[in-house]
Amino acid sequence: MDISIGIMAFNEEKNISRLLEALLNQELKKVKIKEIIVVSDGSTDKTNEIVKKFARKNKIIKLITRKKREGKALAINRFIKKANSKILVLESADTLPRKDCIEKLCLPLFKKNVGICASHPIPINKKDSFIGLTINLLWSLHHRISLKSPKFGELIAFRNIIEKIPNTAADEEYIAMVIQKKGFLVKYVPNAIIFNKGPTTIKDFLKQRRRIYCGHLELKKKSHYEVPTISNFNILKNLIATLDIRQKHLIWTFGAVILEAYARLLGMIDFYTRKEHAIWKIAESTKRLRL
Repeated sequence: MDISIGIMAFNEEKNISRLLEALLNQELKKVKIKEIIVVSDGSTDKTNEIVKKFARKNKIIKLITRKKREGKALAINRFIKKANSKILVLESADTLPRKDCIEKLCLPLFKKNVGICASHPIPINKKDSFIGLTINLLWSLHHRISLKSPKFGELIAFRNIIEKIPNTAADEEYIAMVIQKKGFLVKYVPNAIIFNKGPTTIKDFLKQRRRIYCGHLELKKKSHYEVPTISNFNILKNLIATLDIRQKHLIWTFGAVILEAYARLLGMIDFYTRKEHAIWKIAESTKRLRL
């Protein structure tokens, strides 16, 4: 199976070299990485310089640059137009895949009725602080929910059957929706591990979470499609099932619920008041991964 990997990047000099190295050193048997396409969306740091250096040494790496930042969705459209494989992989530039991740993620696509696969993101944040526990709790809940109803983000693999996507903040979920409407099955691959770094400050947490929730509300309104984590009841039901009743963790968990609720409130306000939902401020504390 030939695949094309797309990385949408905006000022990712802190992580892009680690990501490219991780992709070039993947353990592959049944999957072949035909090309790695980095779309640099108006980067003003050393992202382009780093990618060009990699491209000179390895011909499968290609760089598409854009002078002005226009948003991830339009960058994805550039990737889709340029890619030459029947299977496309989208990976966030601020993540790192485990050495066997890409192959495990793509294997279900050998079945013709499967159209898109979701990976299992695991944060590198430690649980010894309030924000660290909040991030781990959030991704743990996403994992539990995805086991029943896959959630898409961070890293996905899908069939190259989409010409383009609209200018949305919920790009991966939009792709999943379209593929499902075409009659294909969706698959969550829990052993396709990808590492990310959650925000380390409350300010960055709110930046990230309000953007995501706003994107999900936009998708629901325009396409009548609900992501599995948009339901507060679904989140709380899974939270109660895994609740740690130790005093400190219980207090922090209650704080995490309040913080997420506040982020969703801000996201709802953004949804009704912002005209532009595709370009957001970057949560800087998520950008440097060290495993």
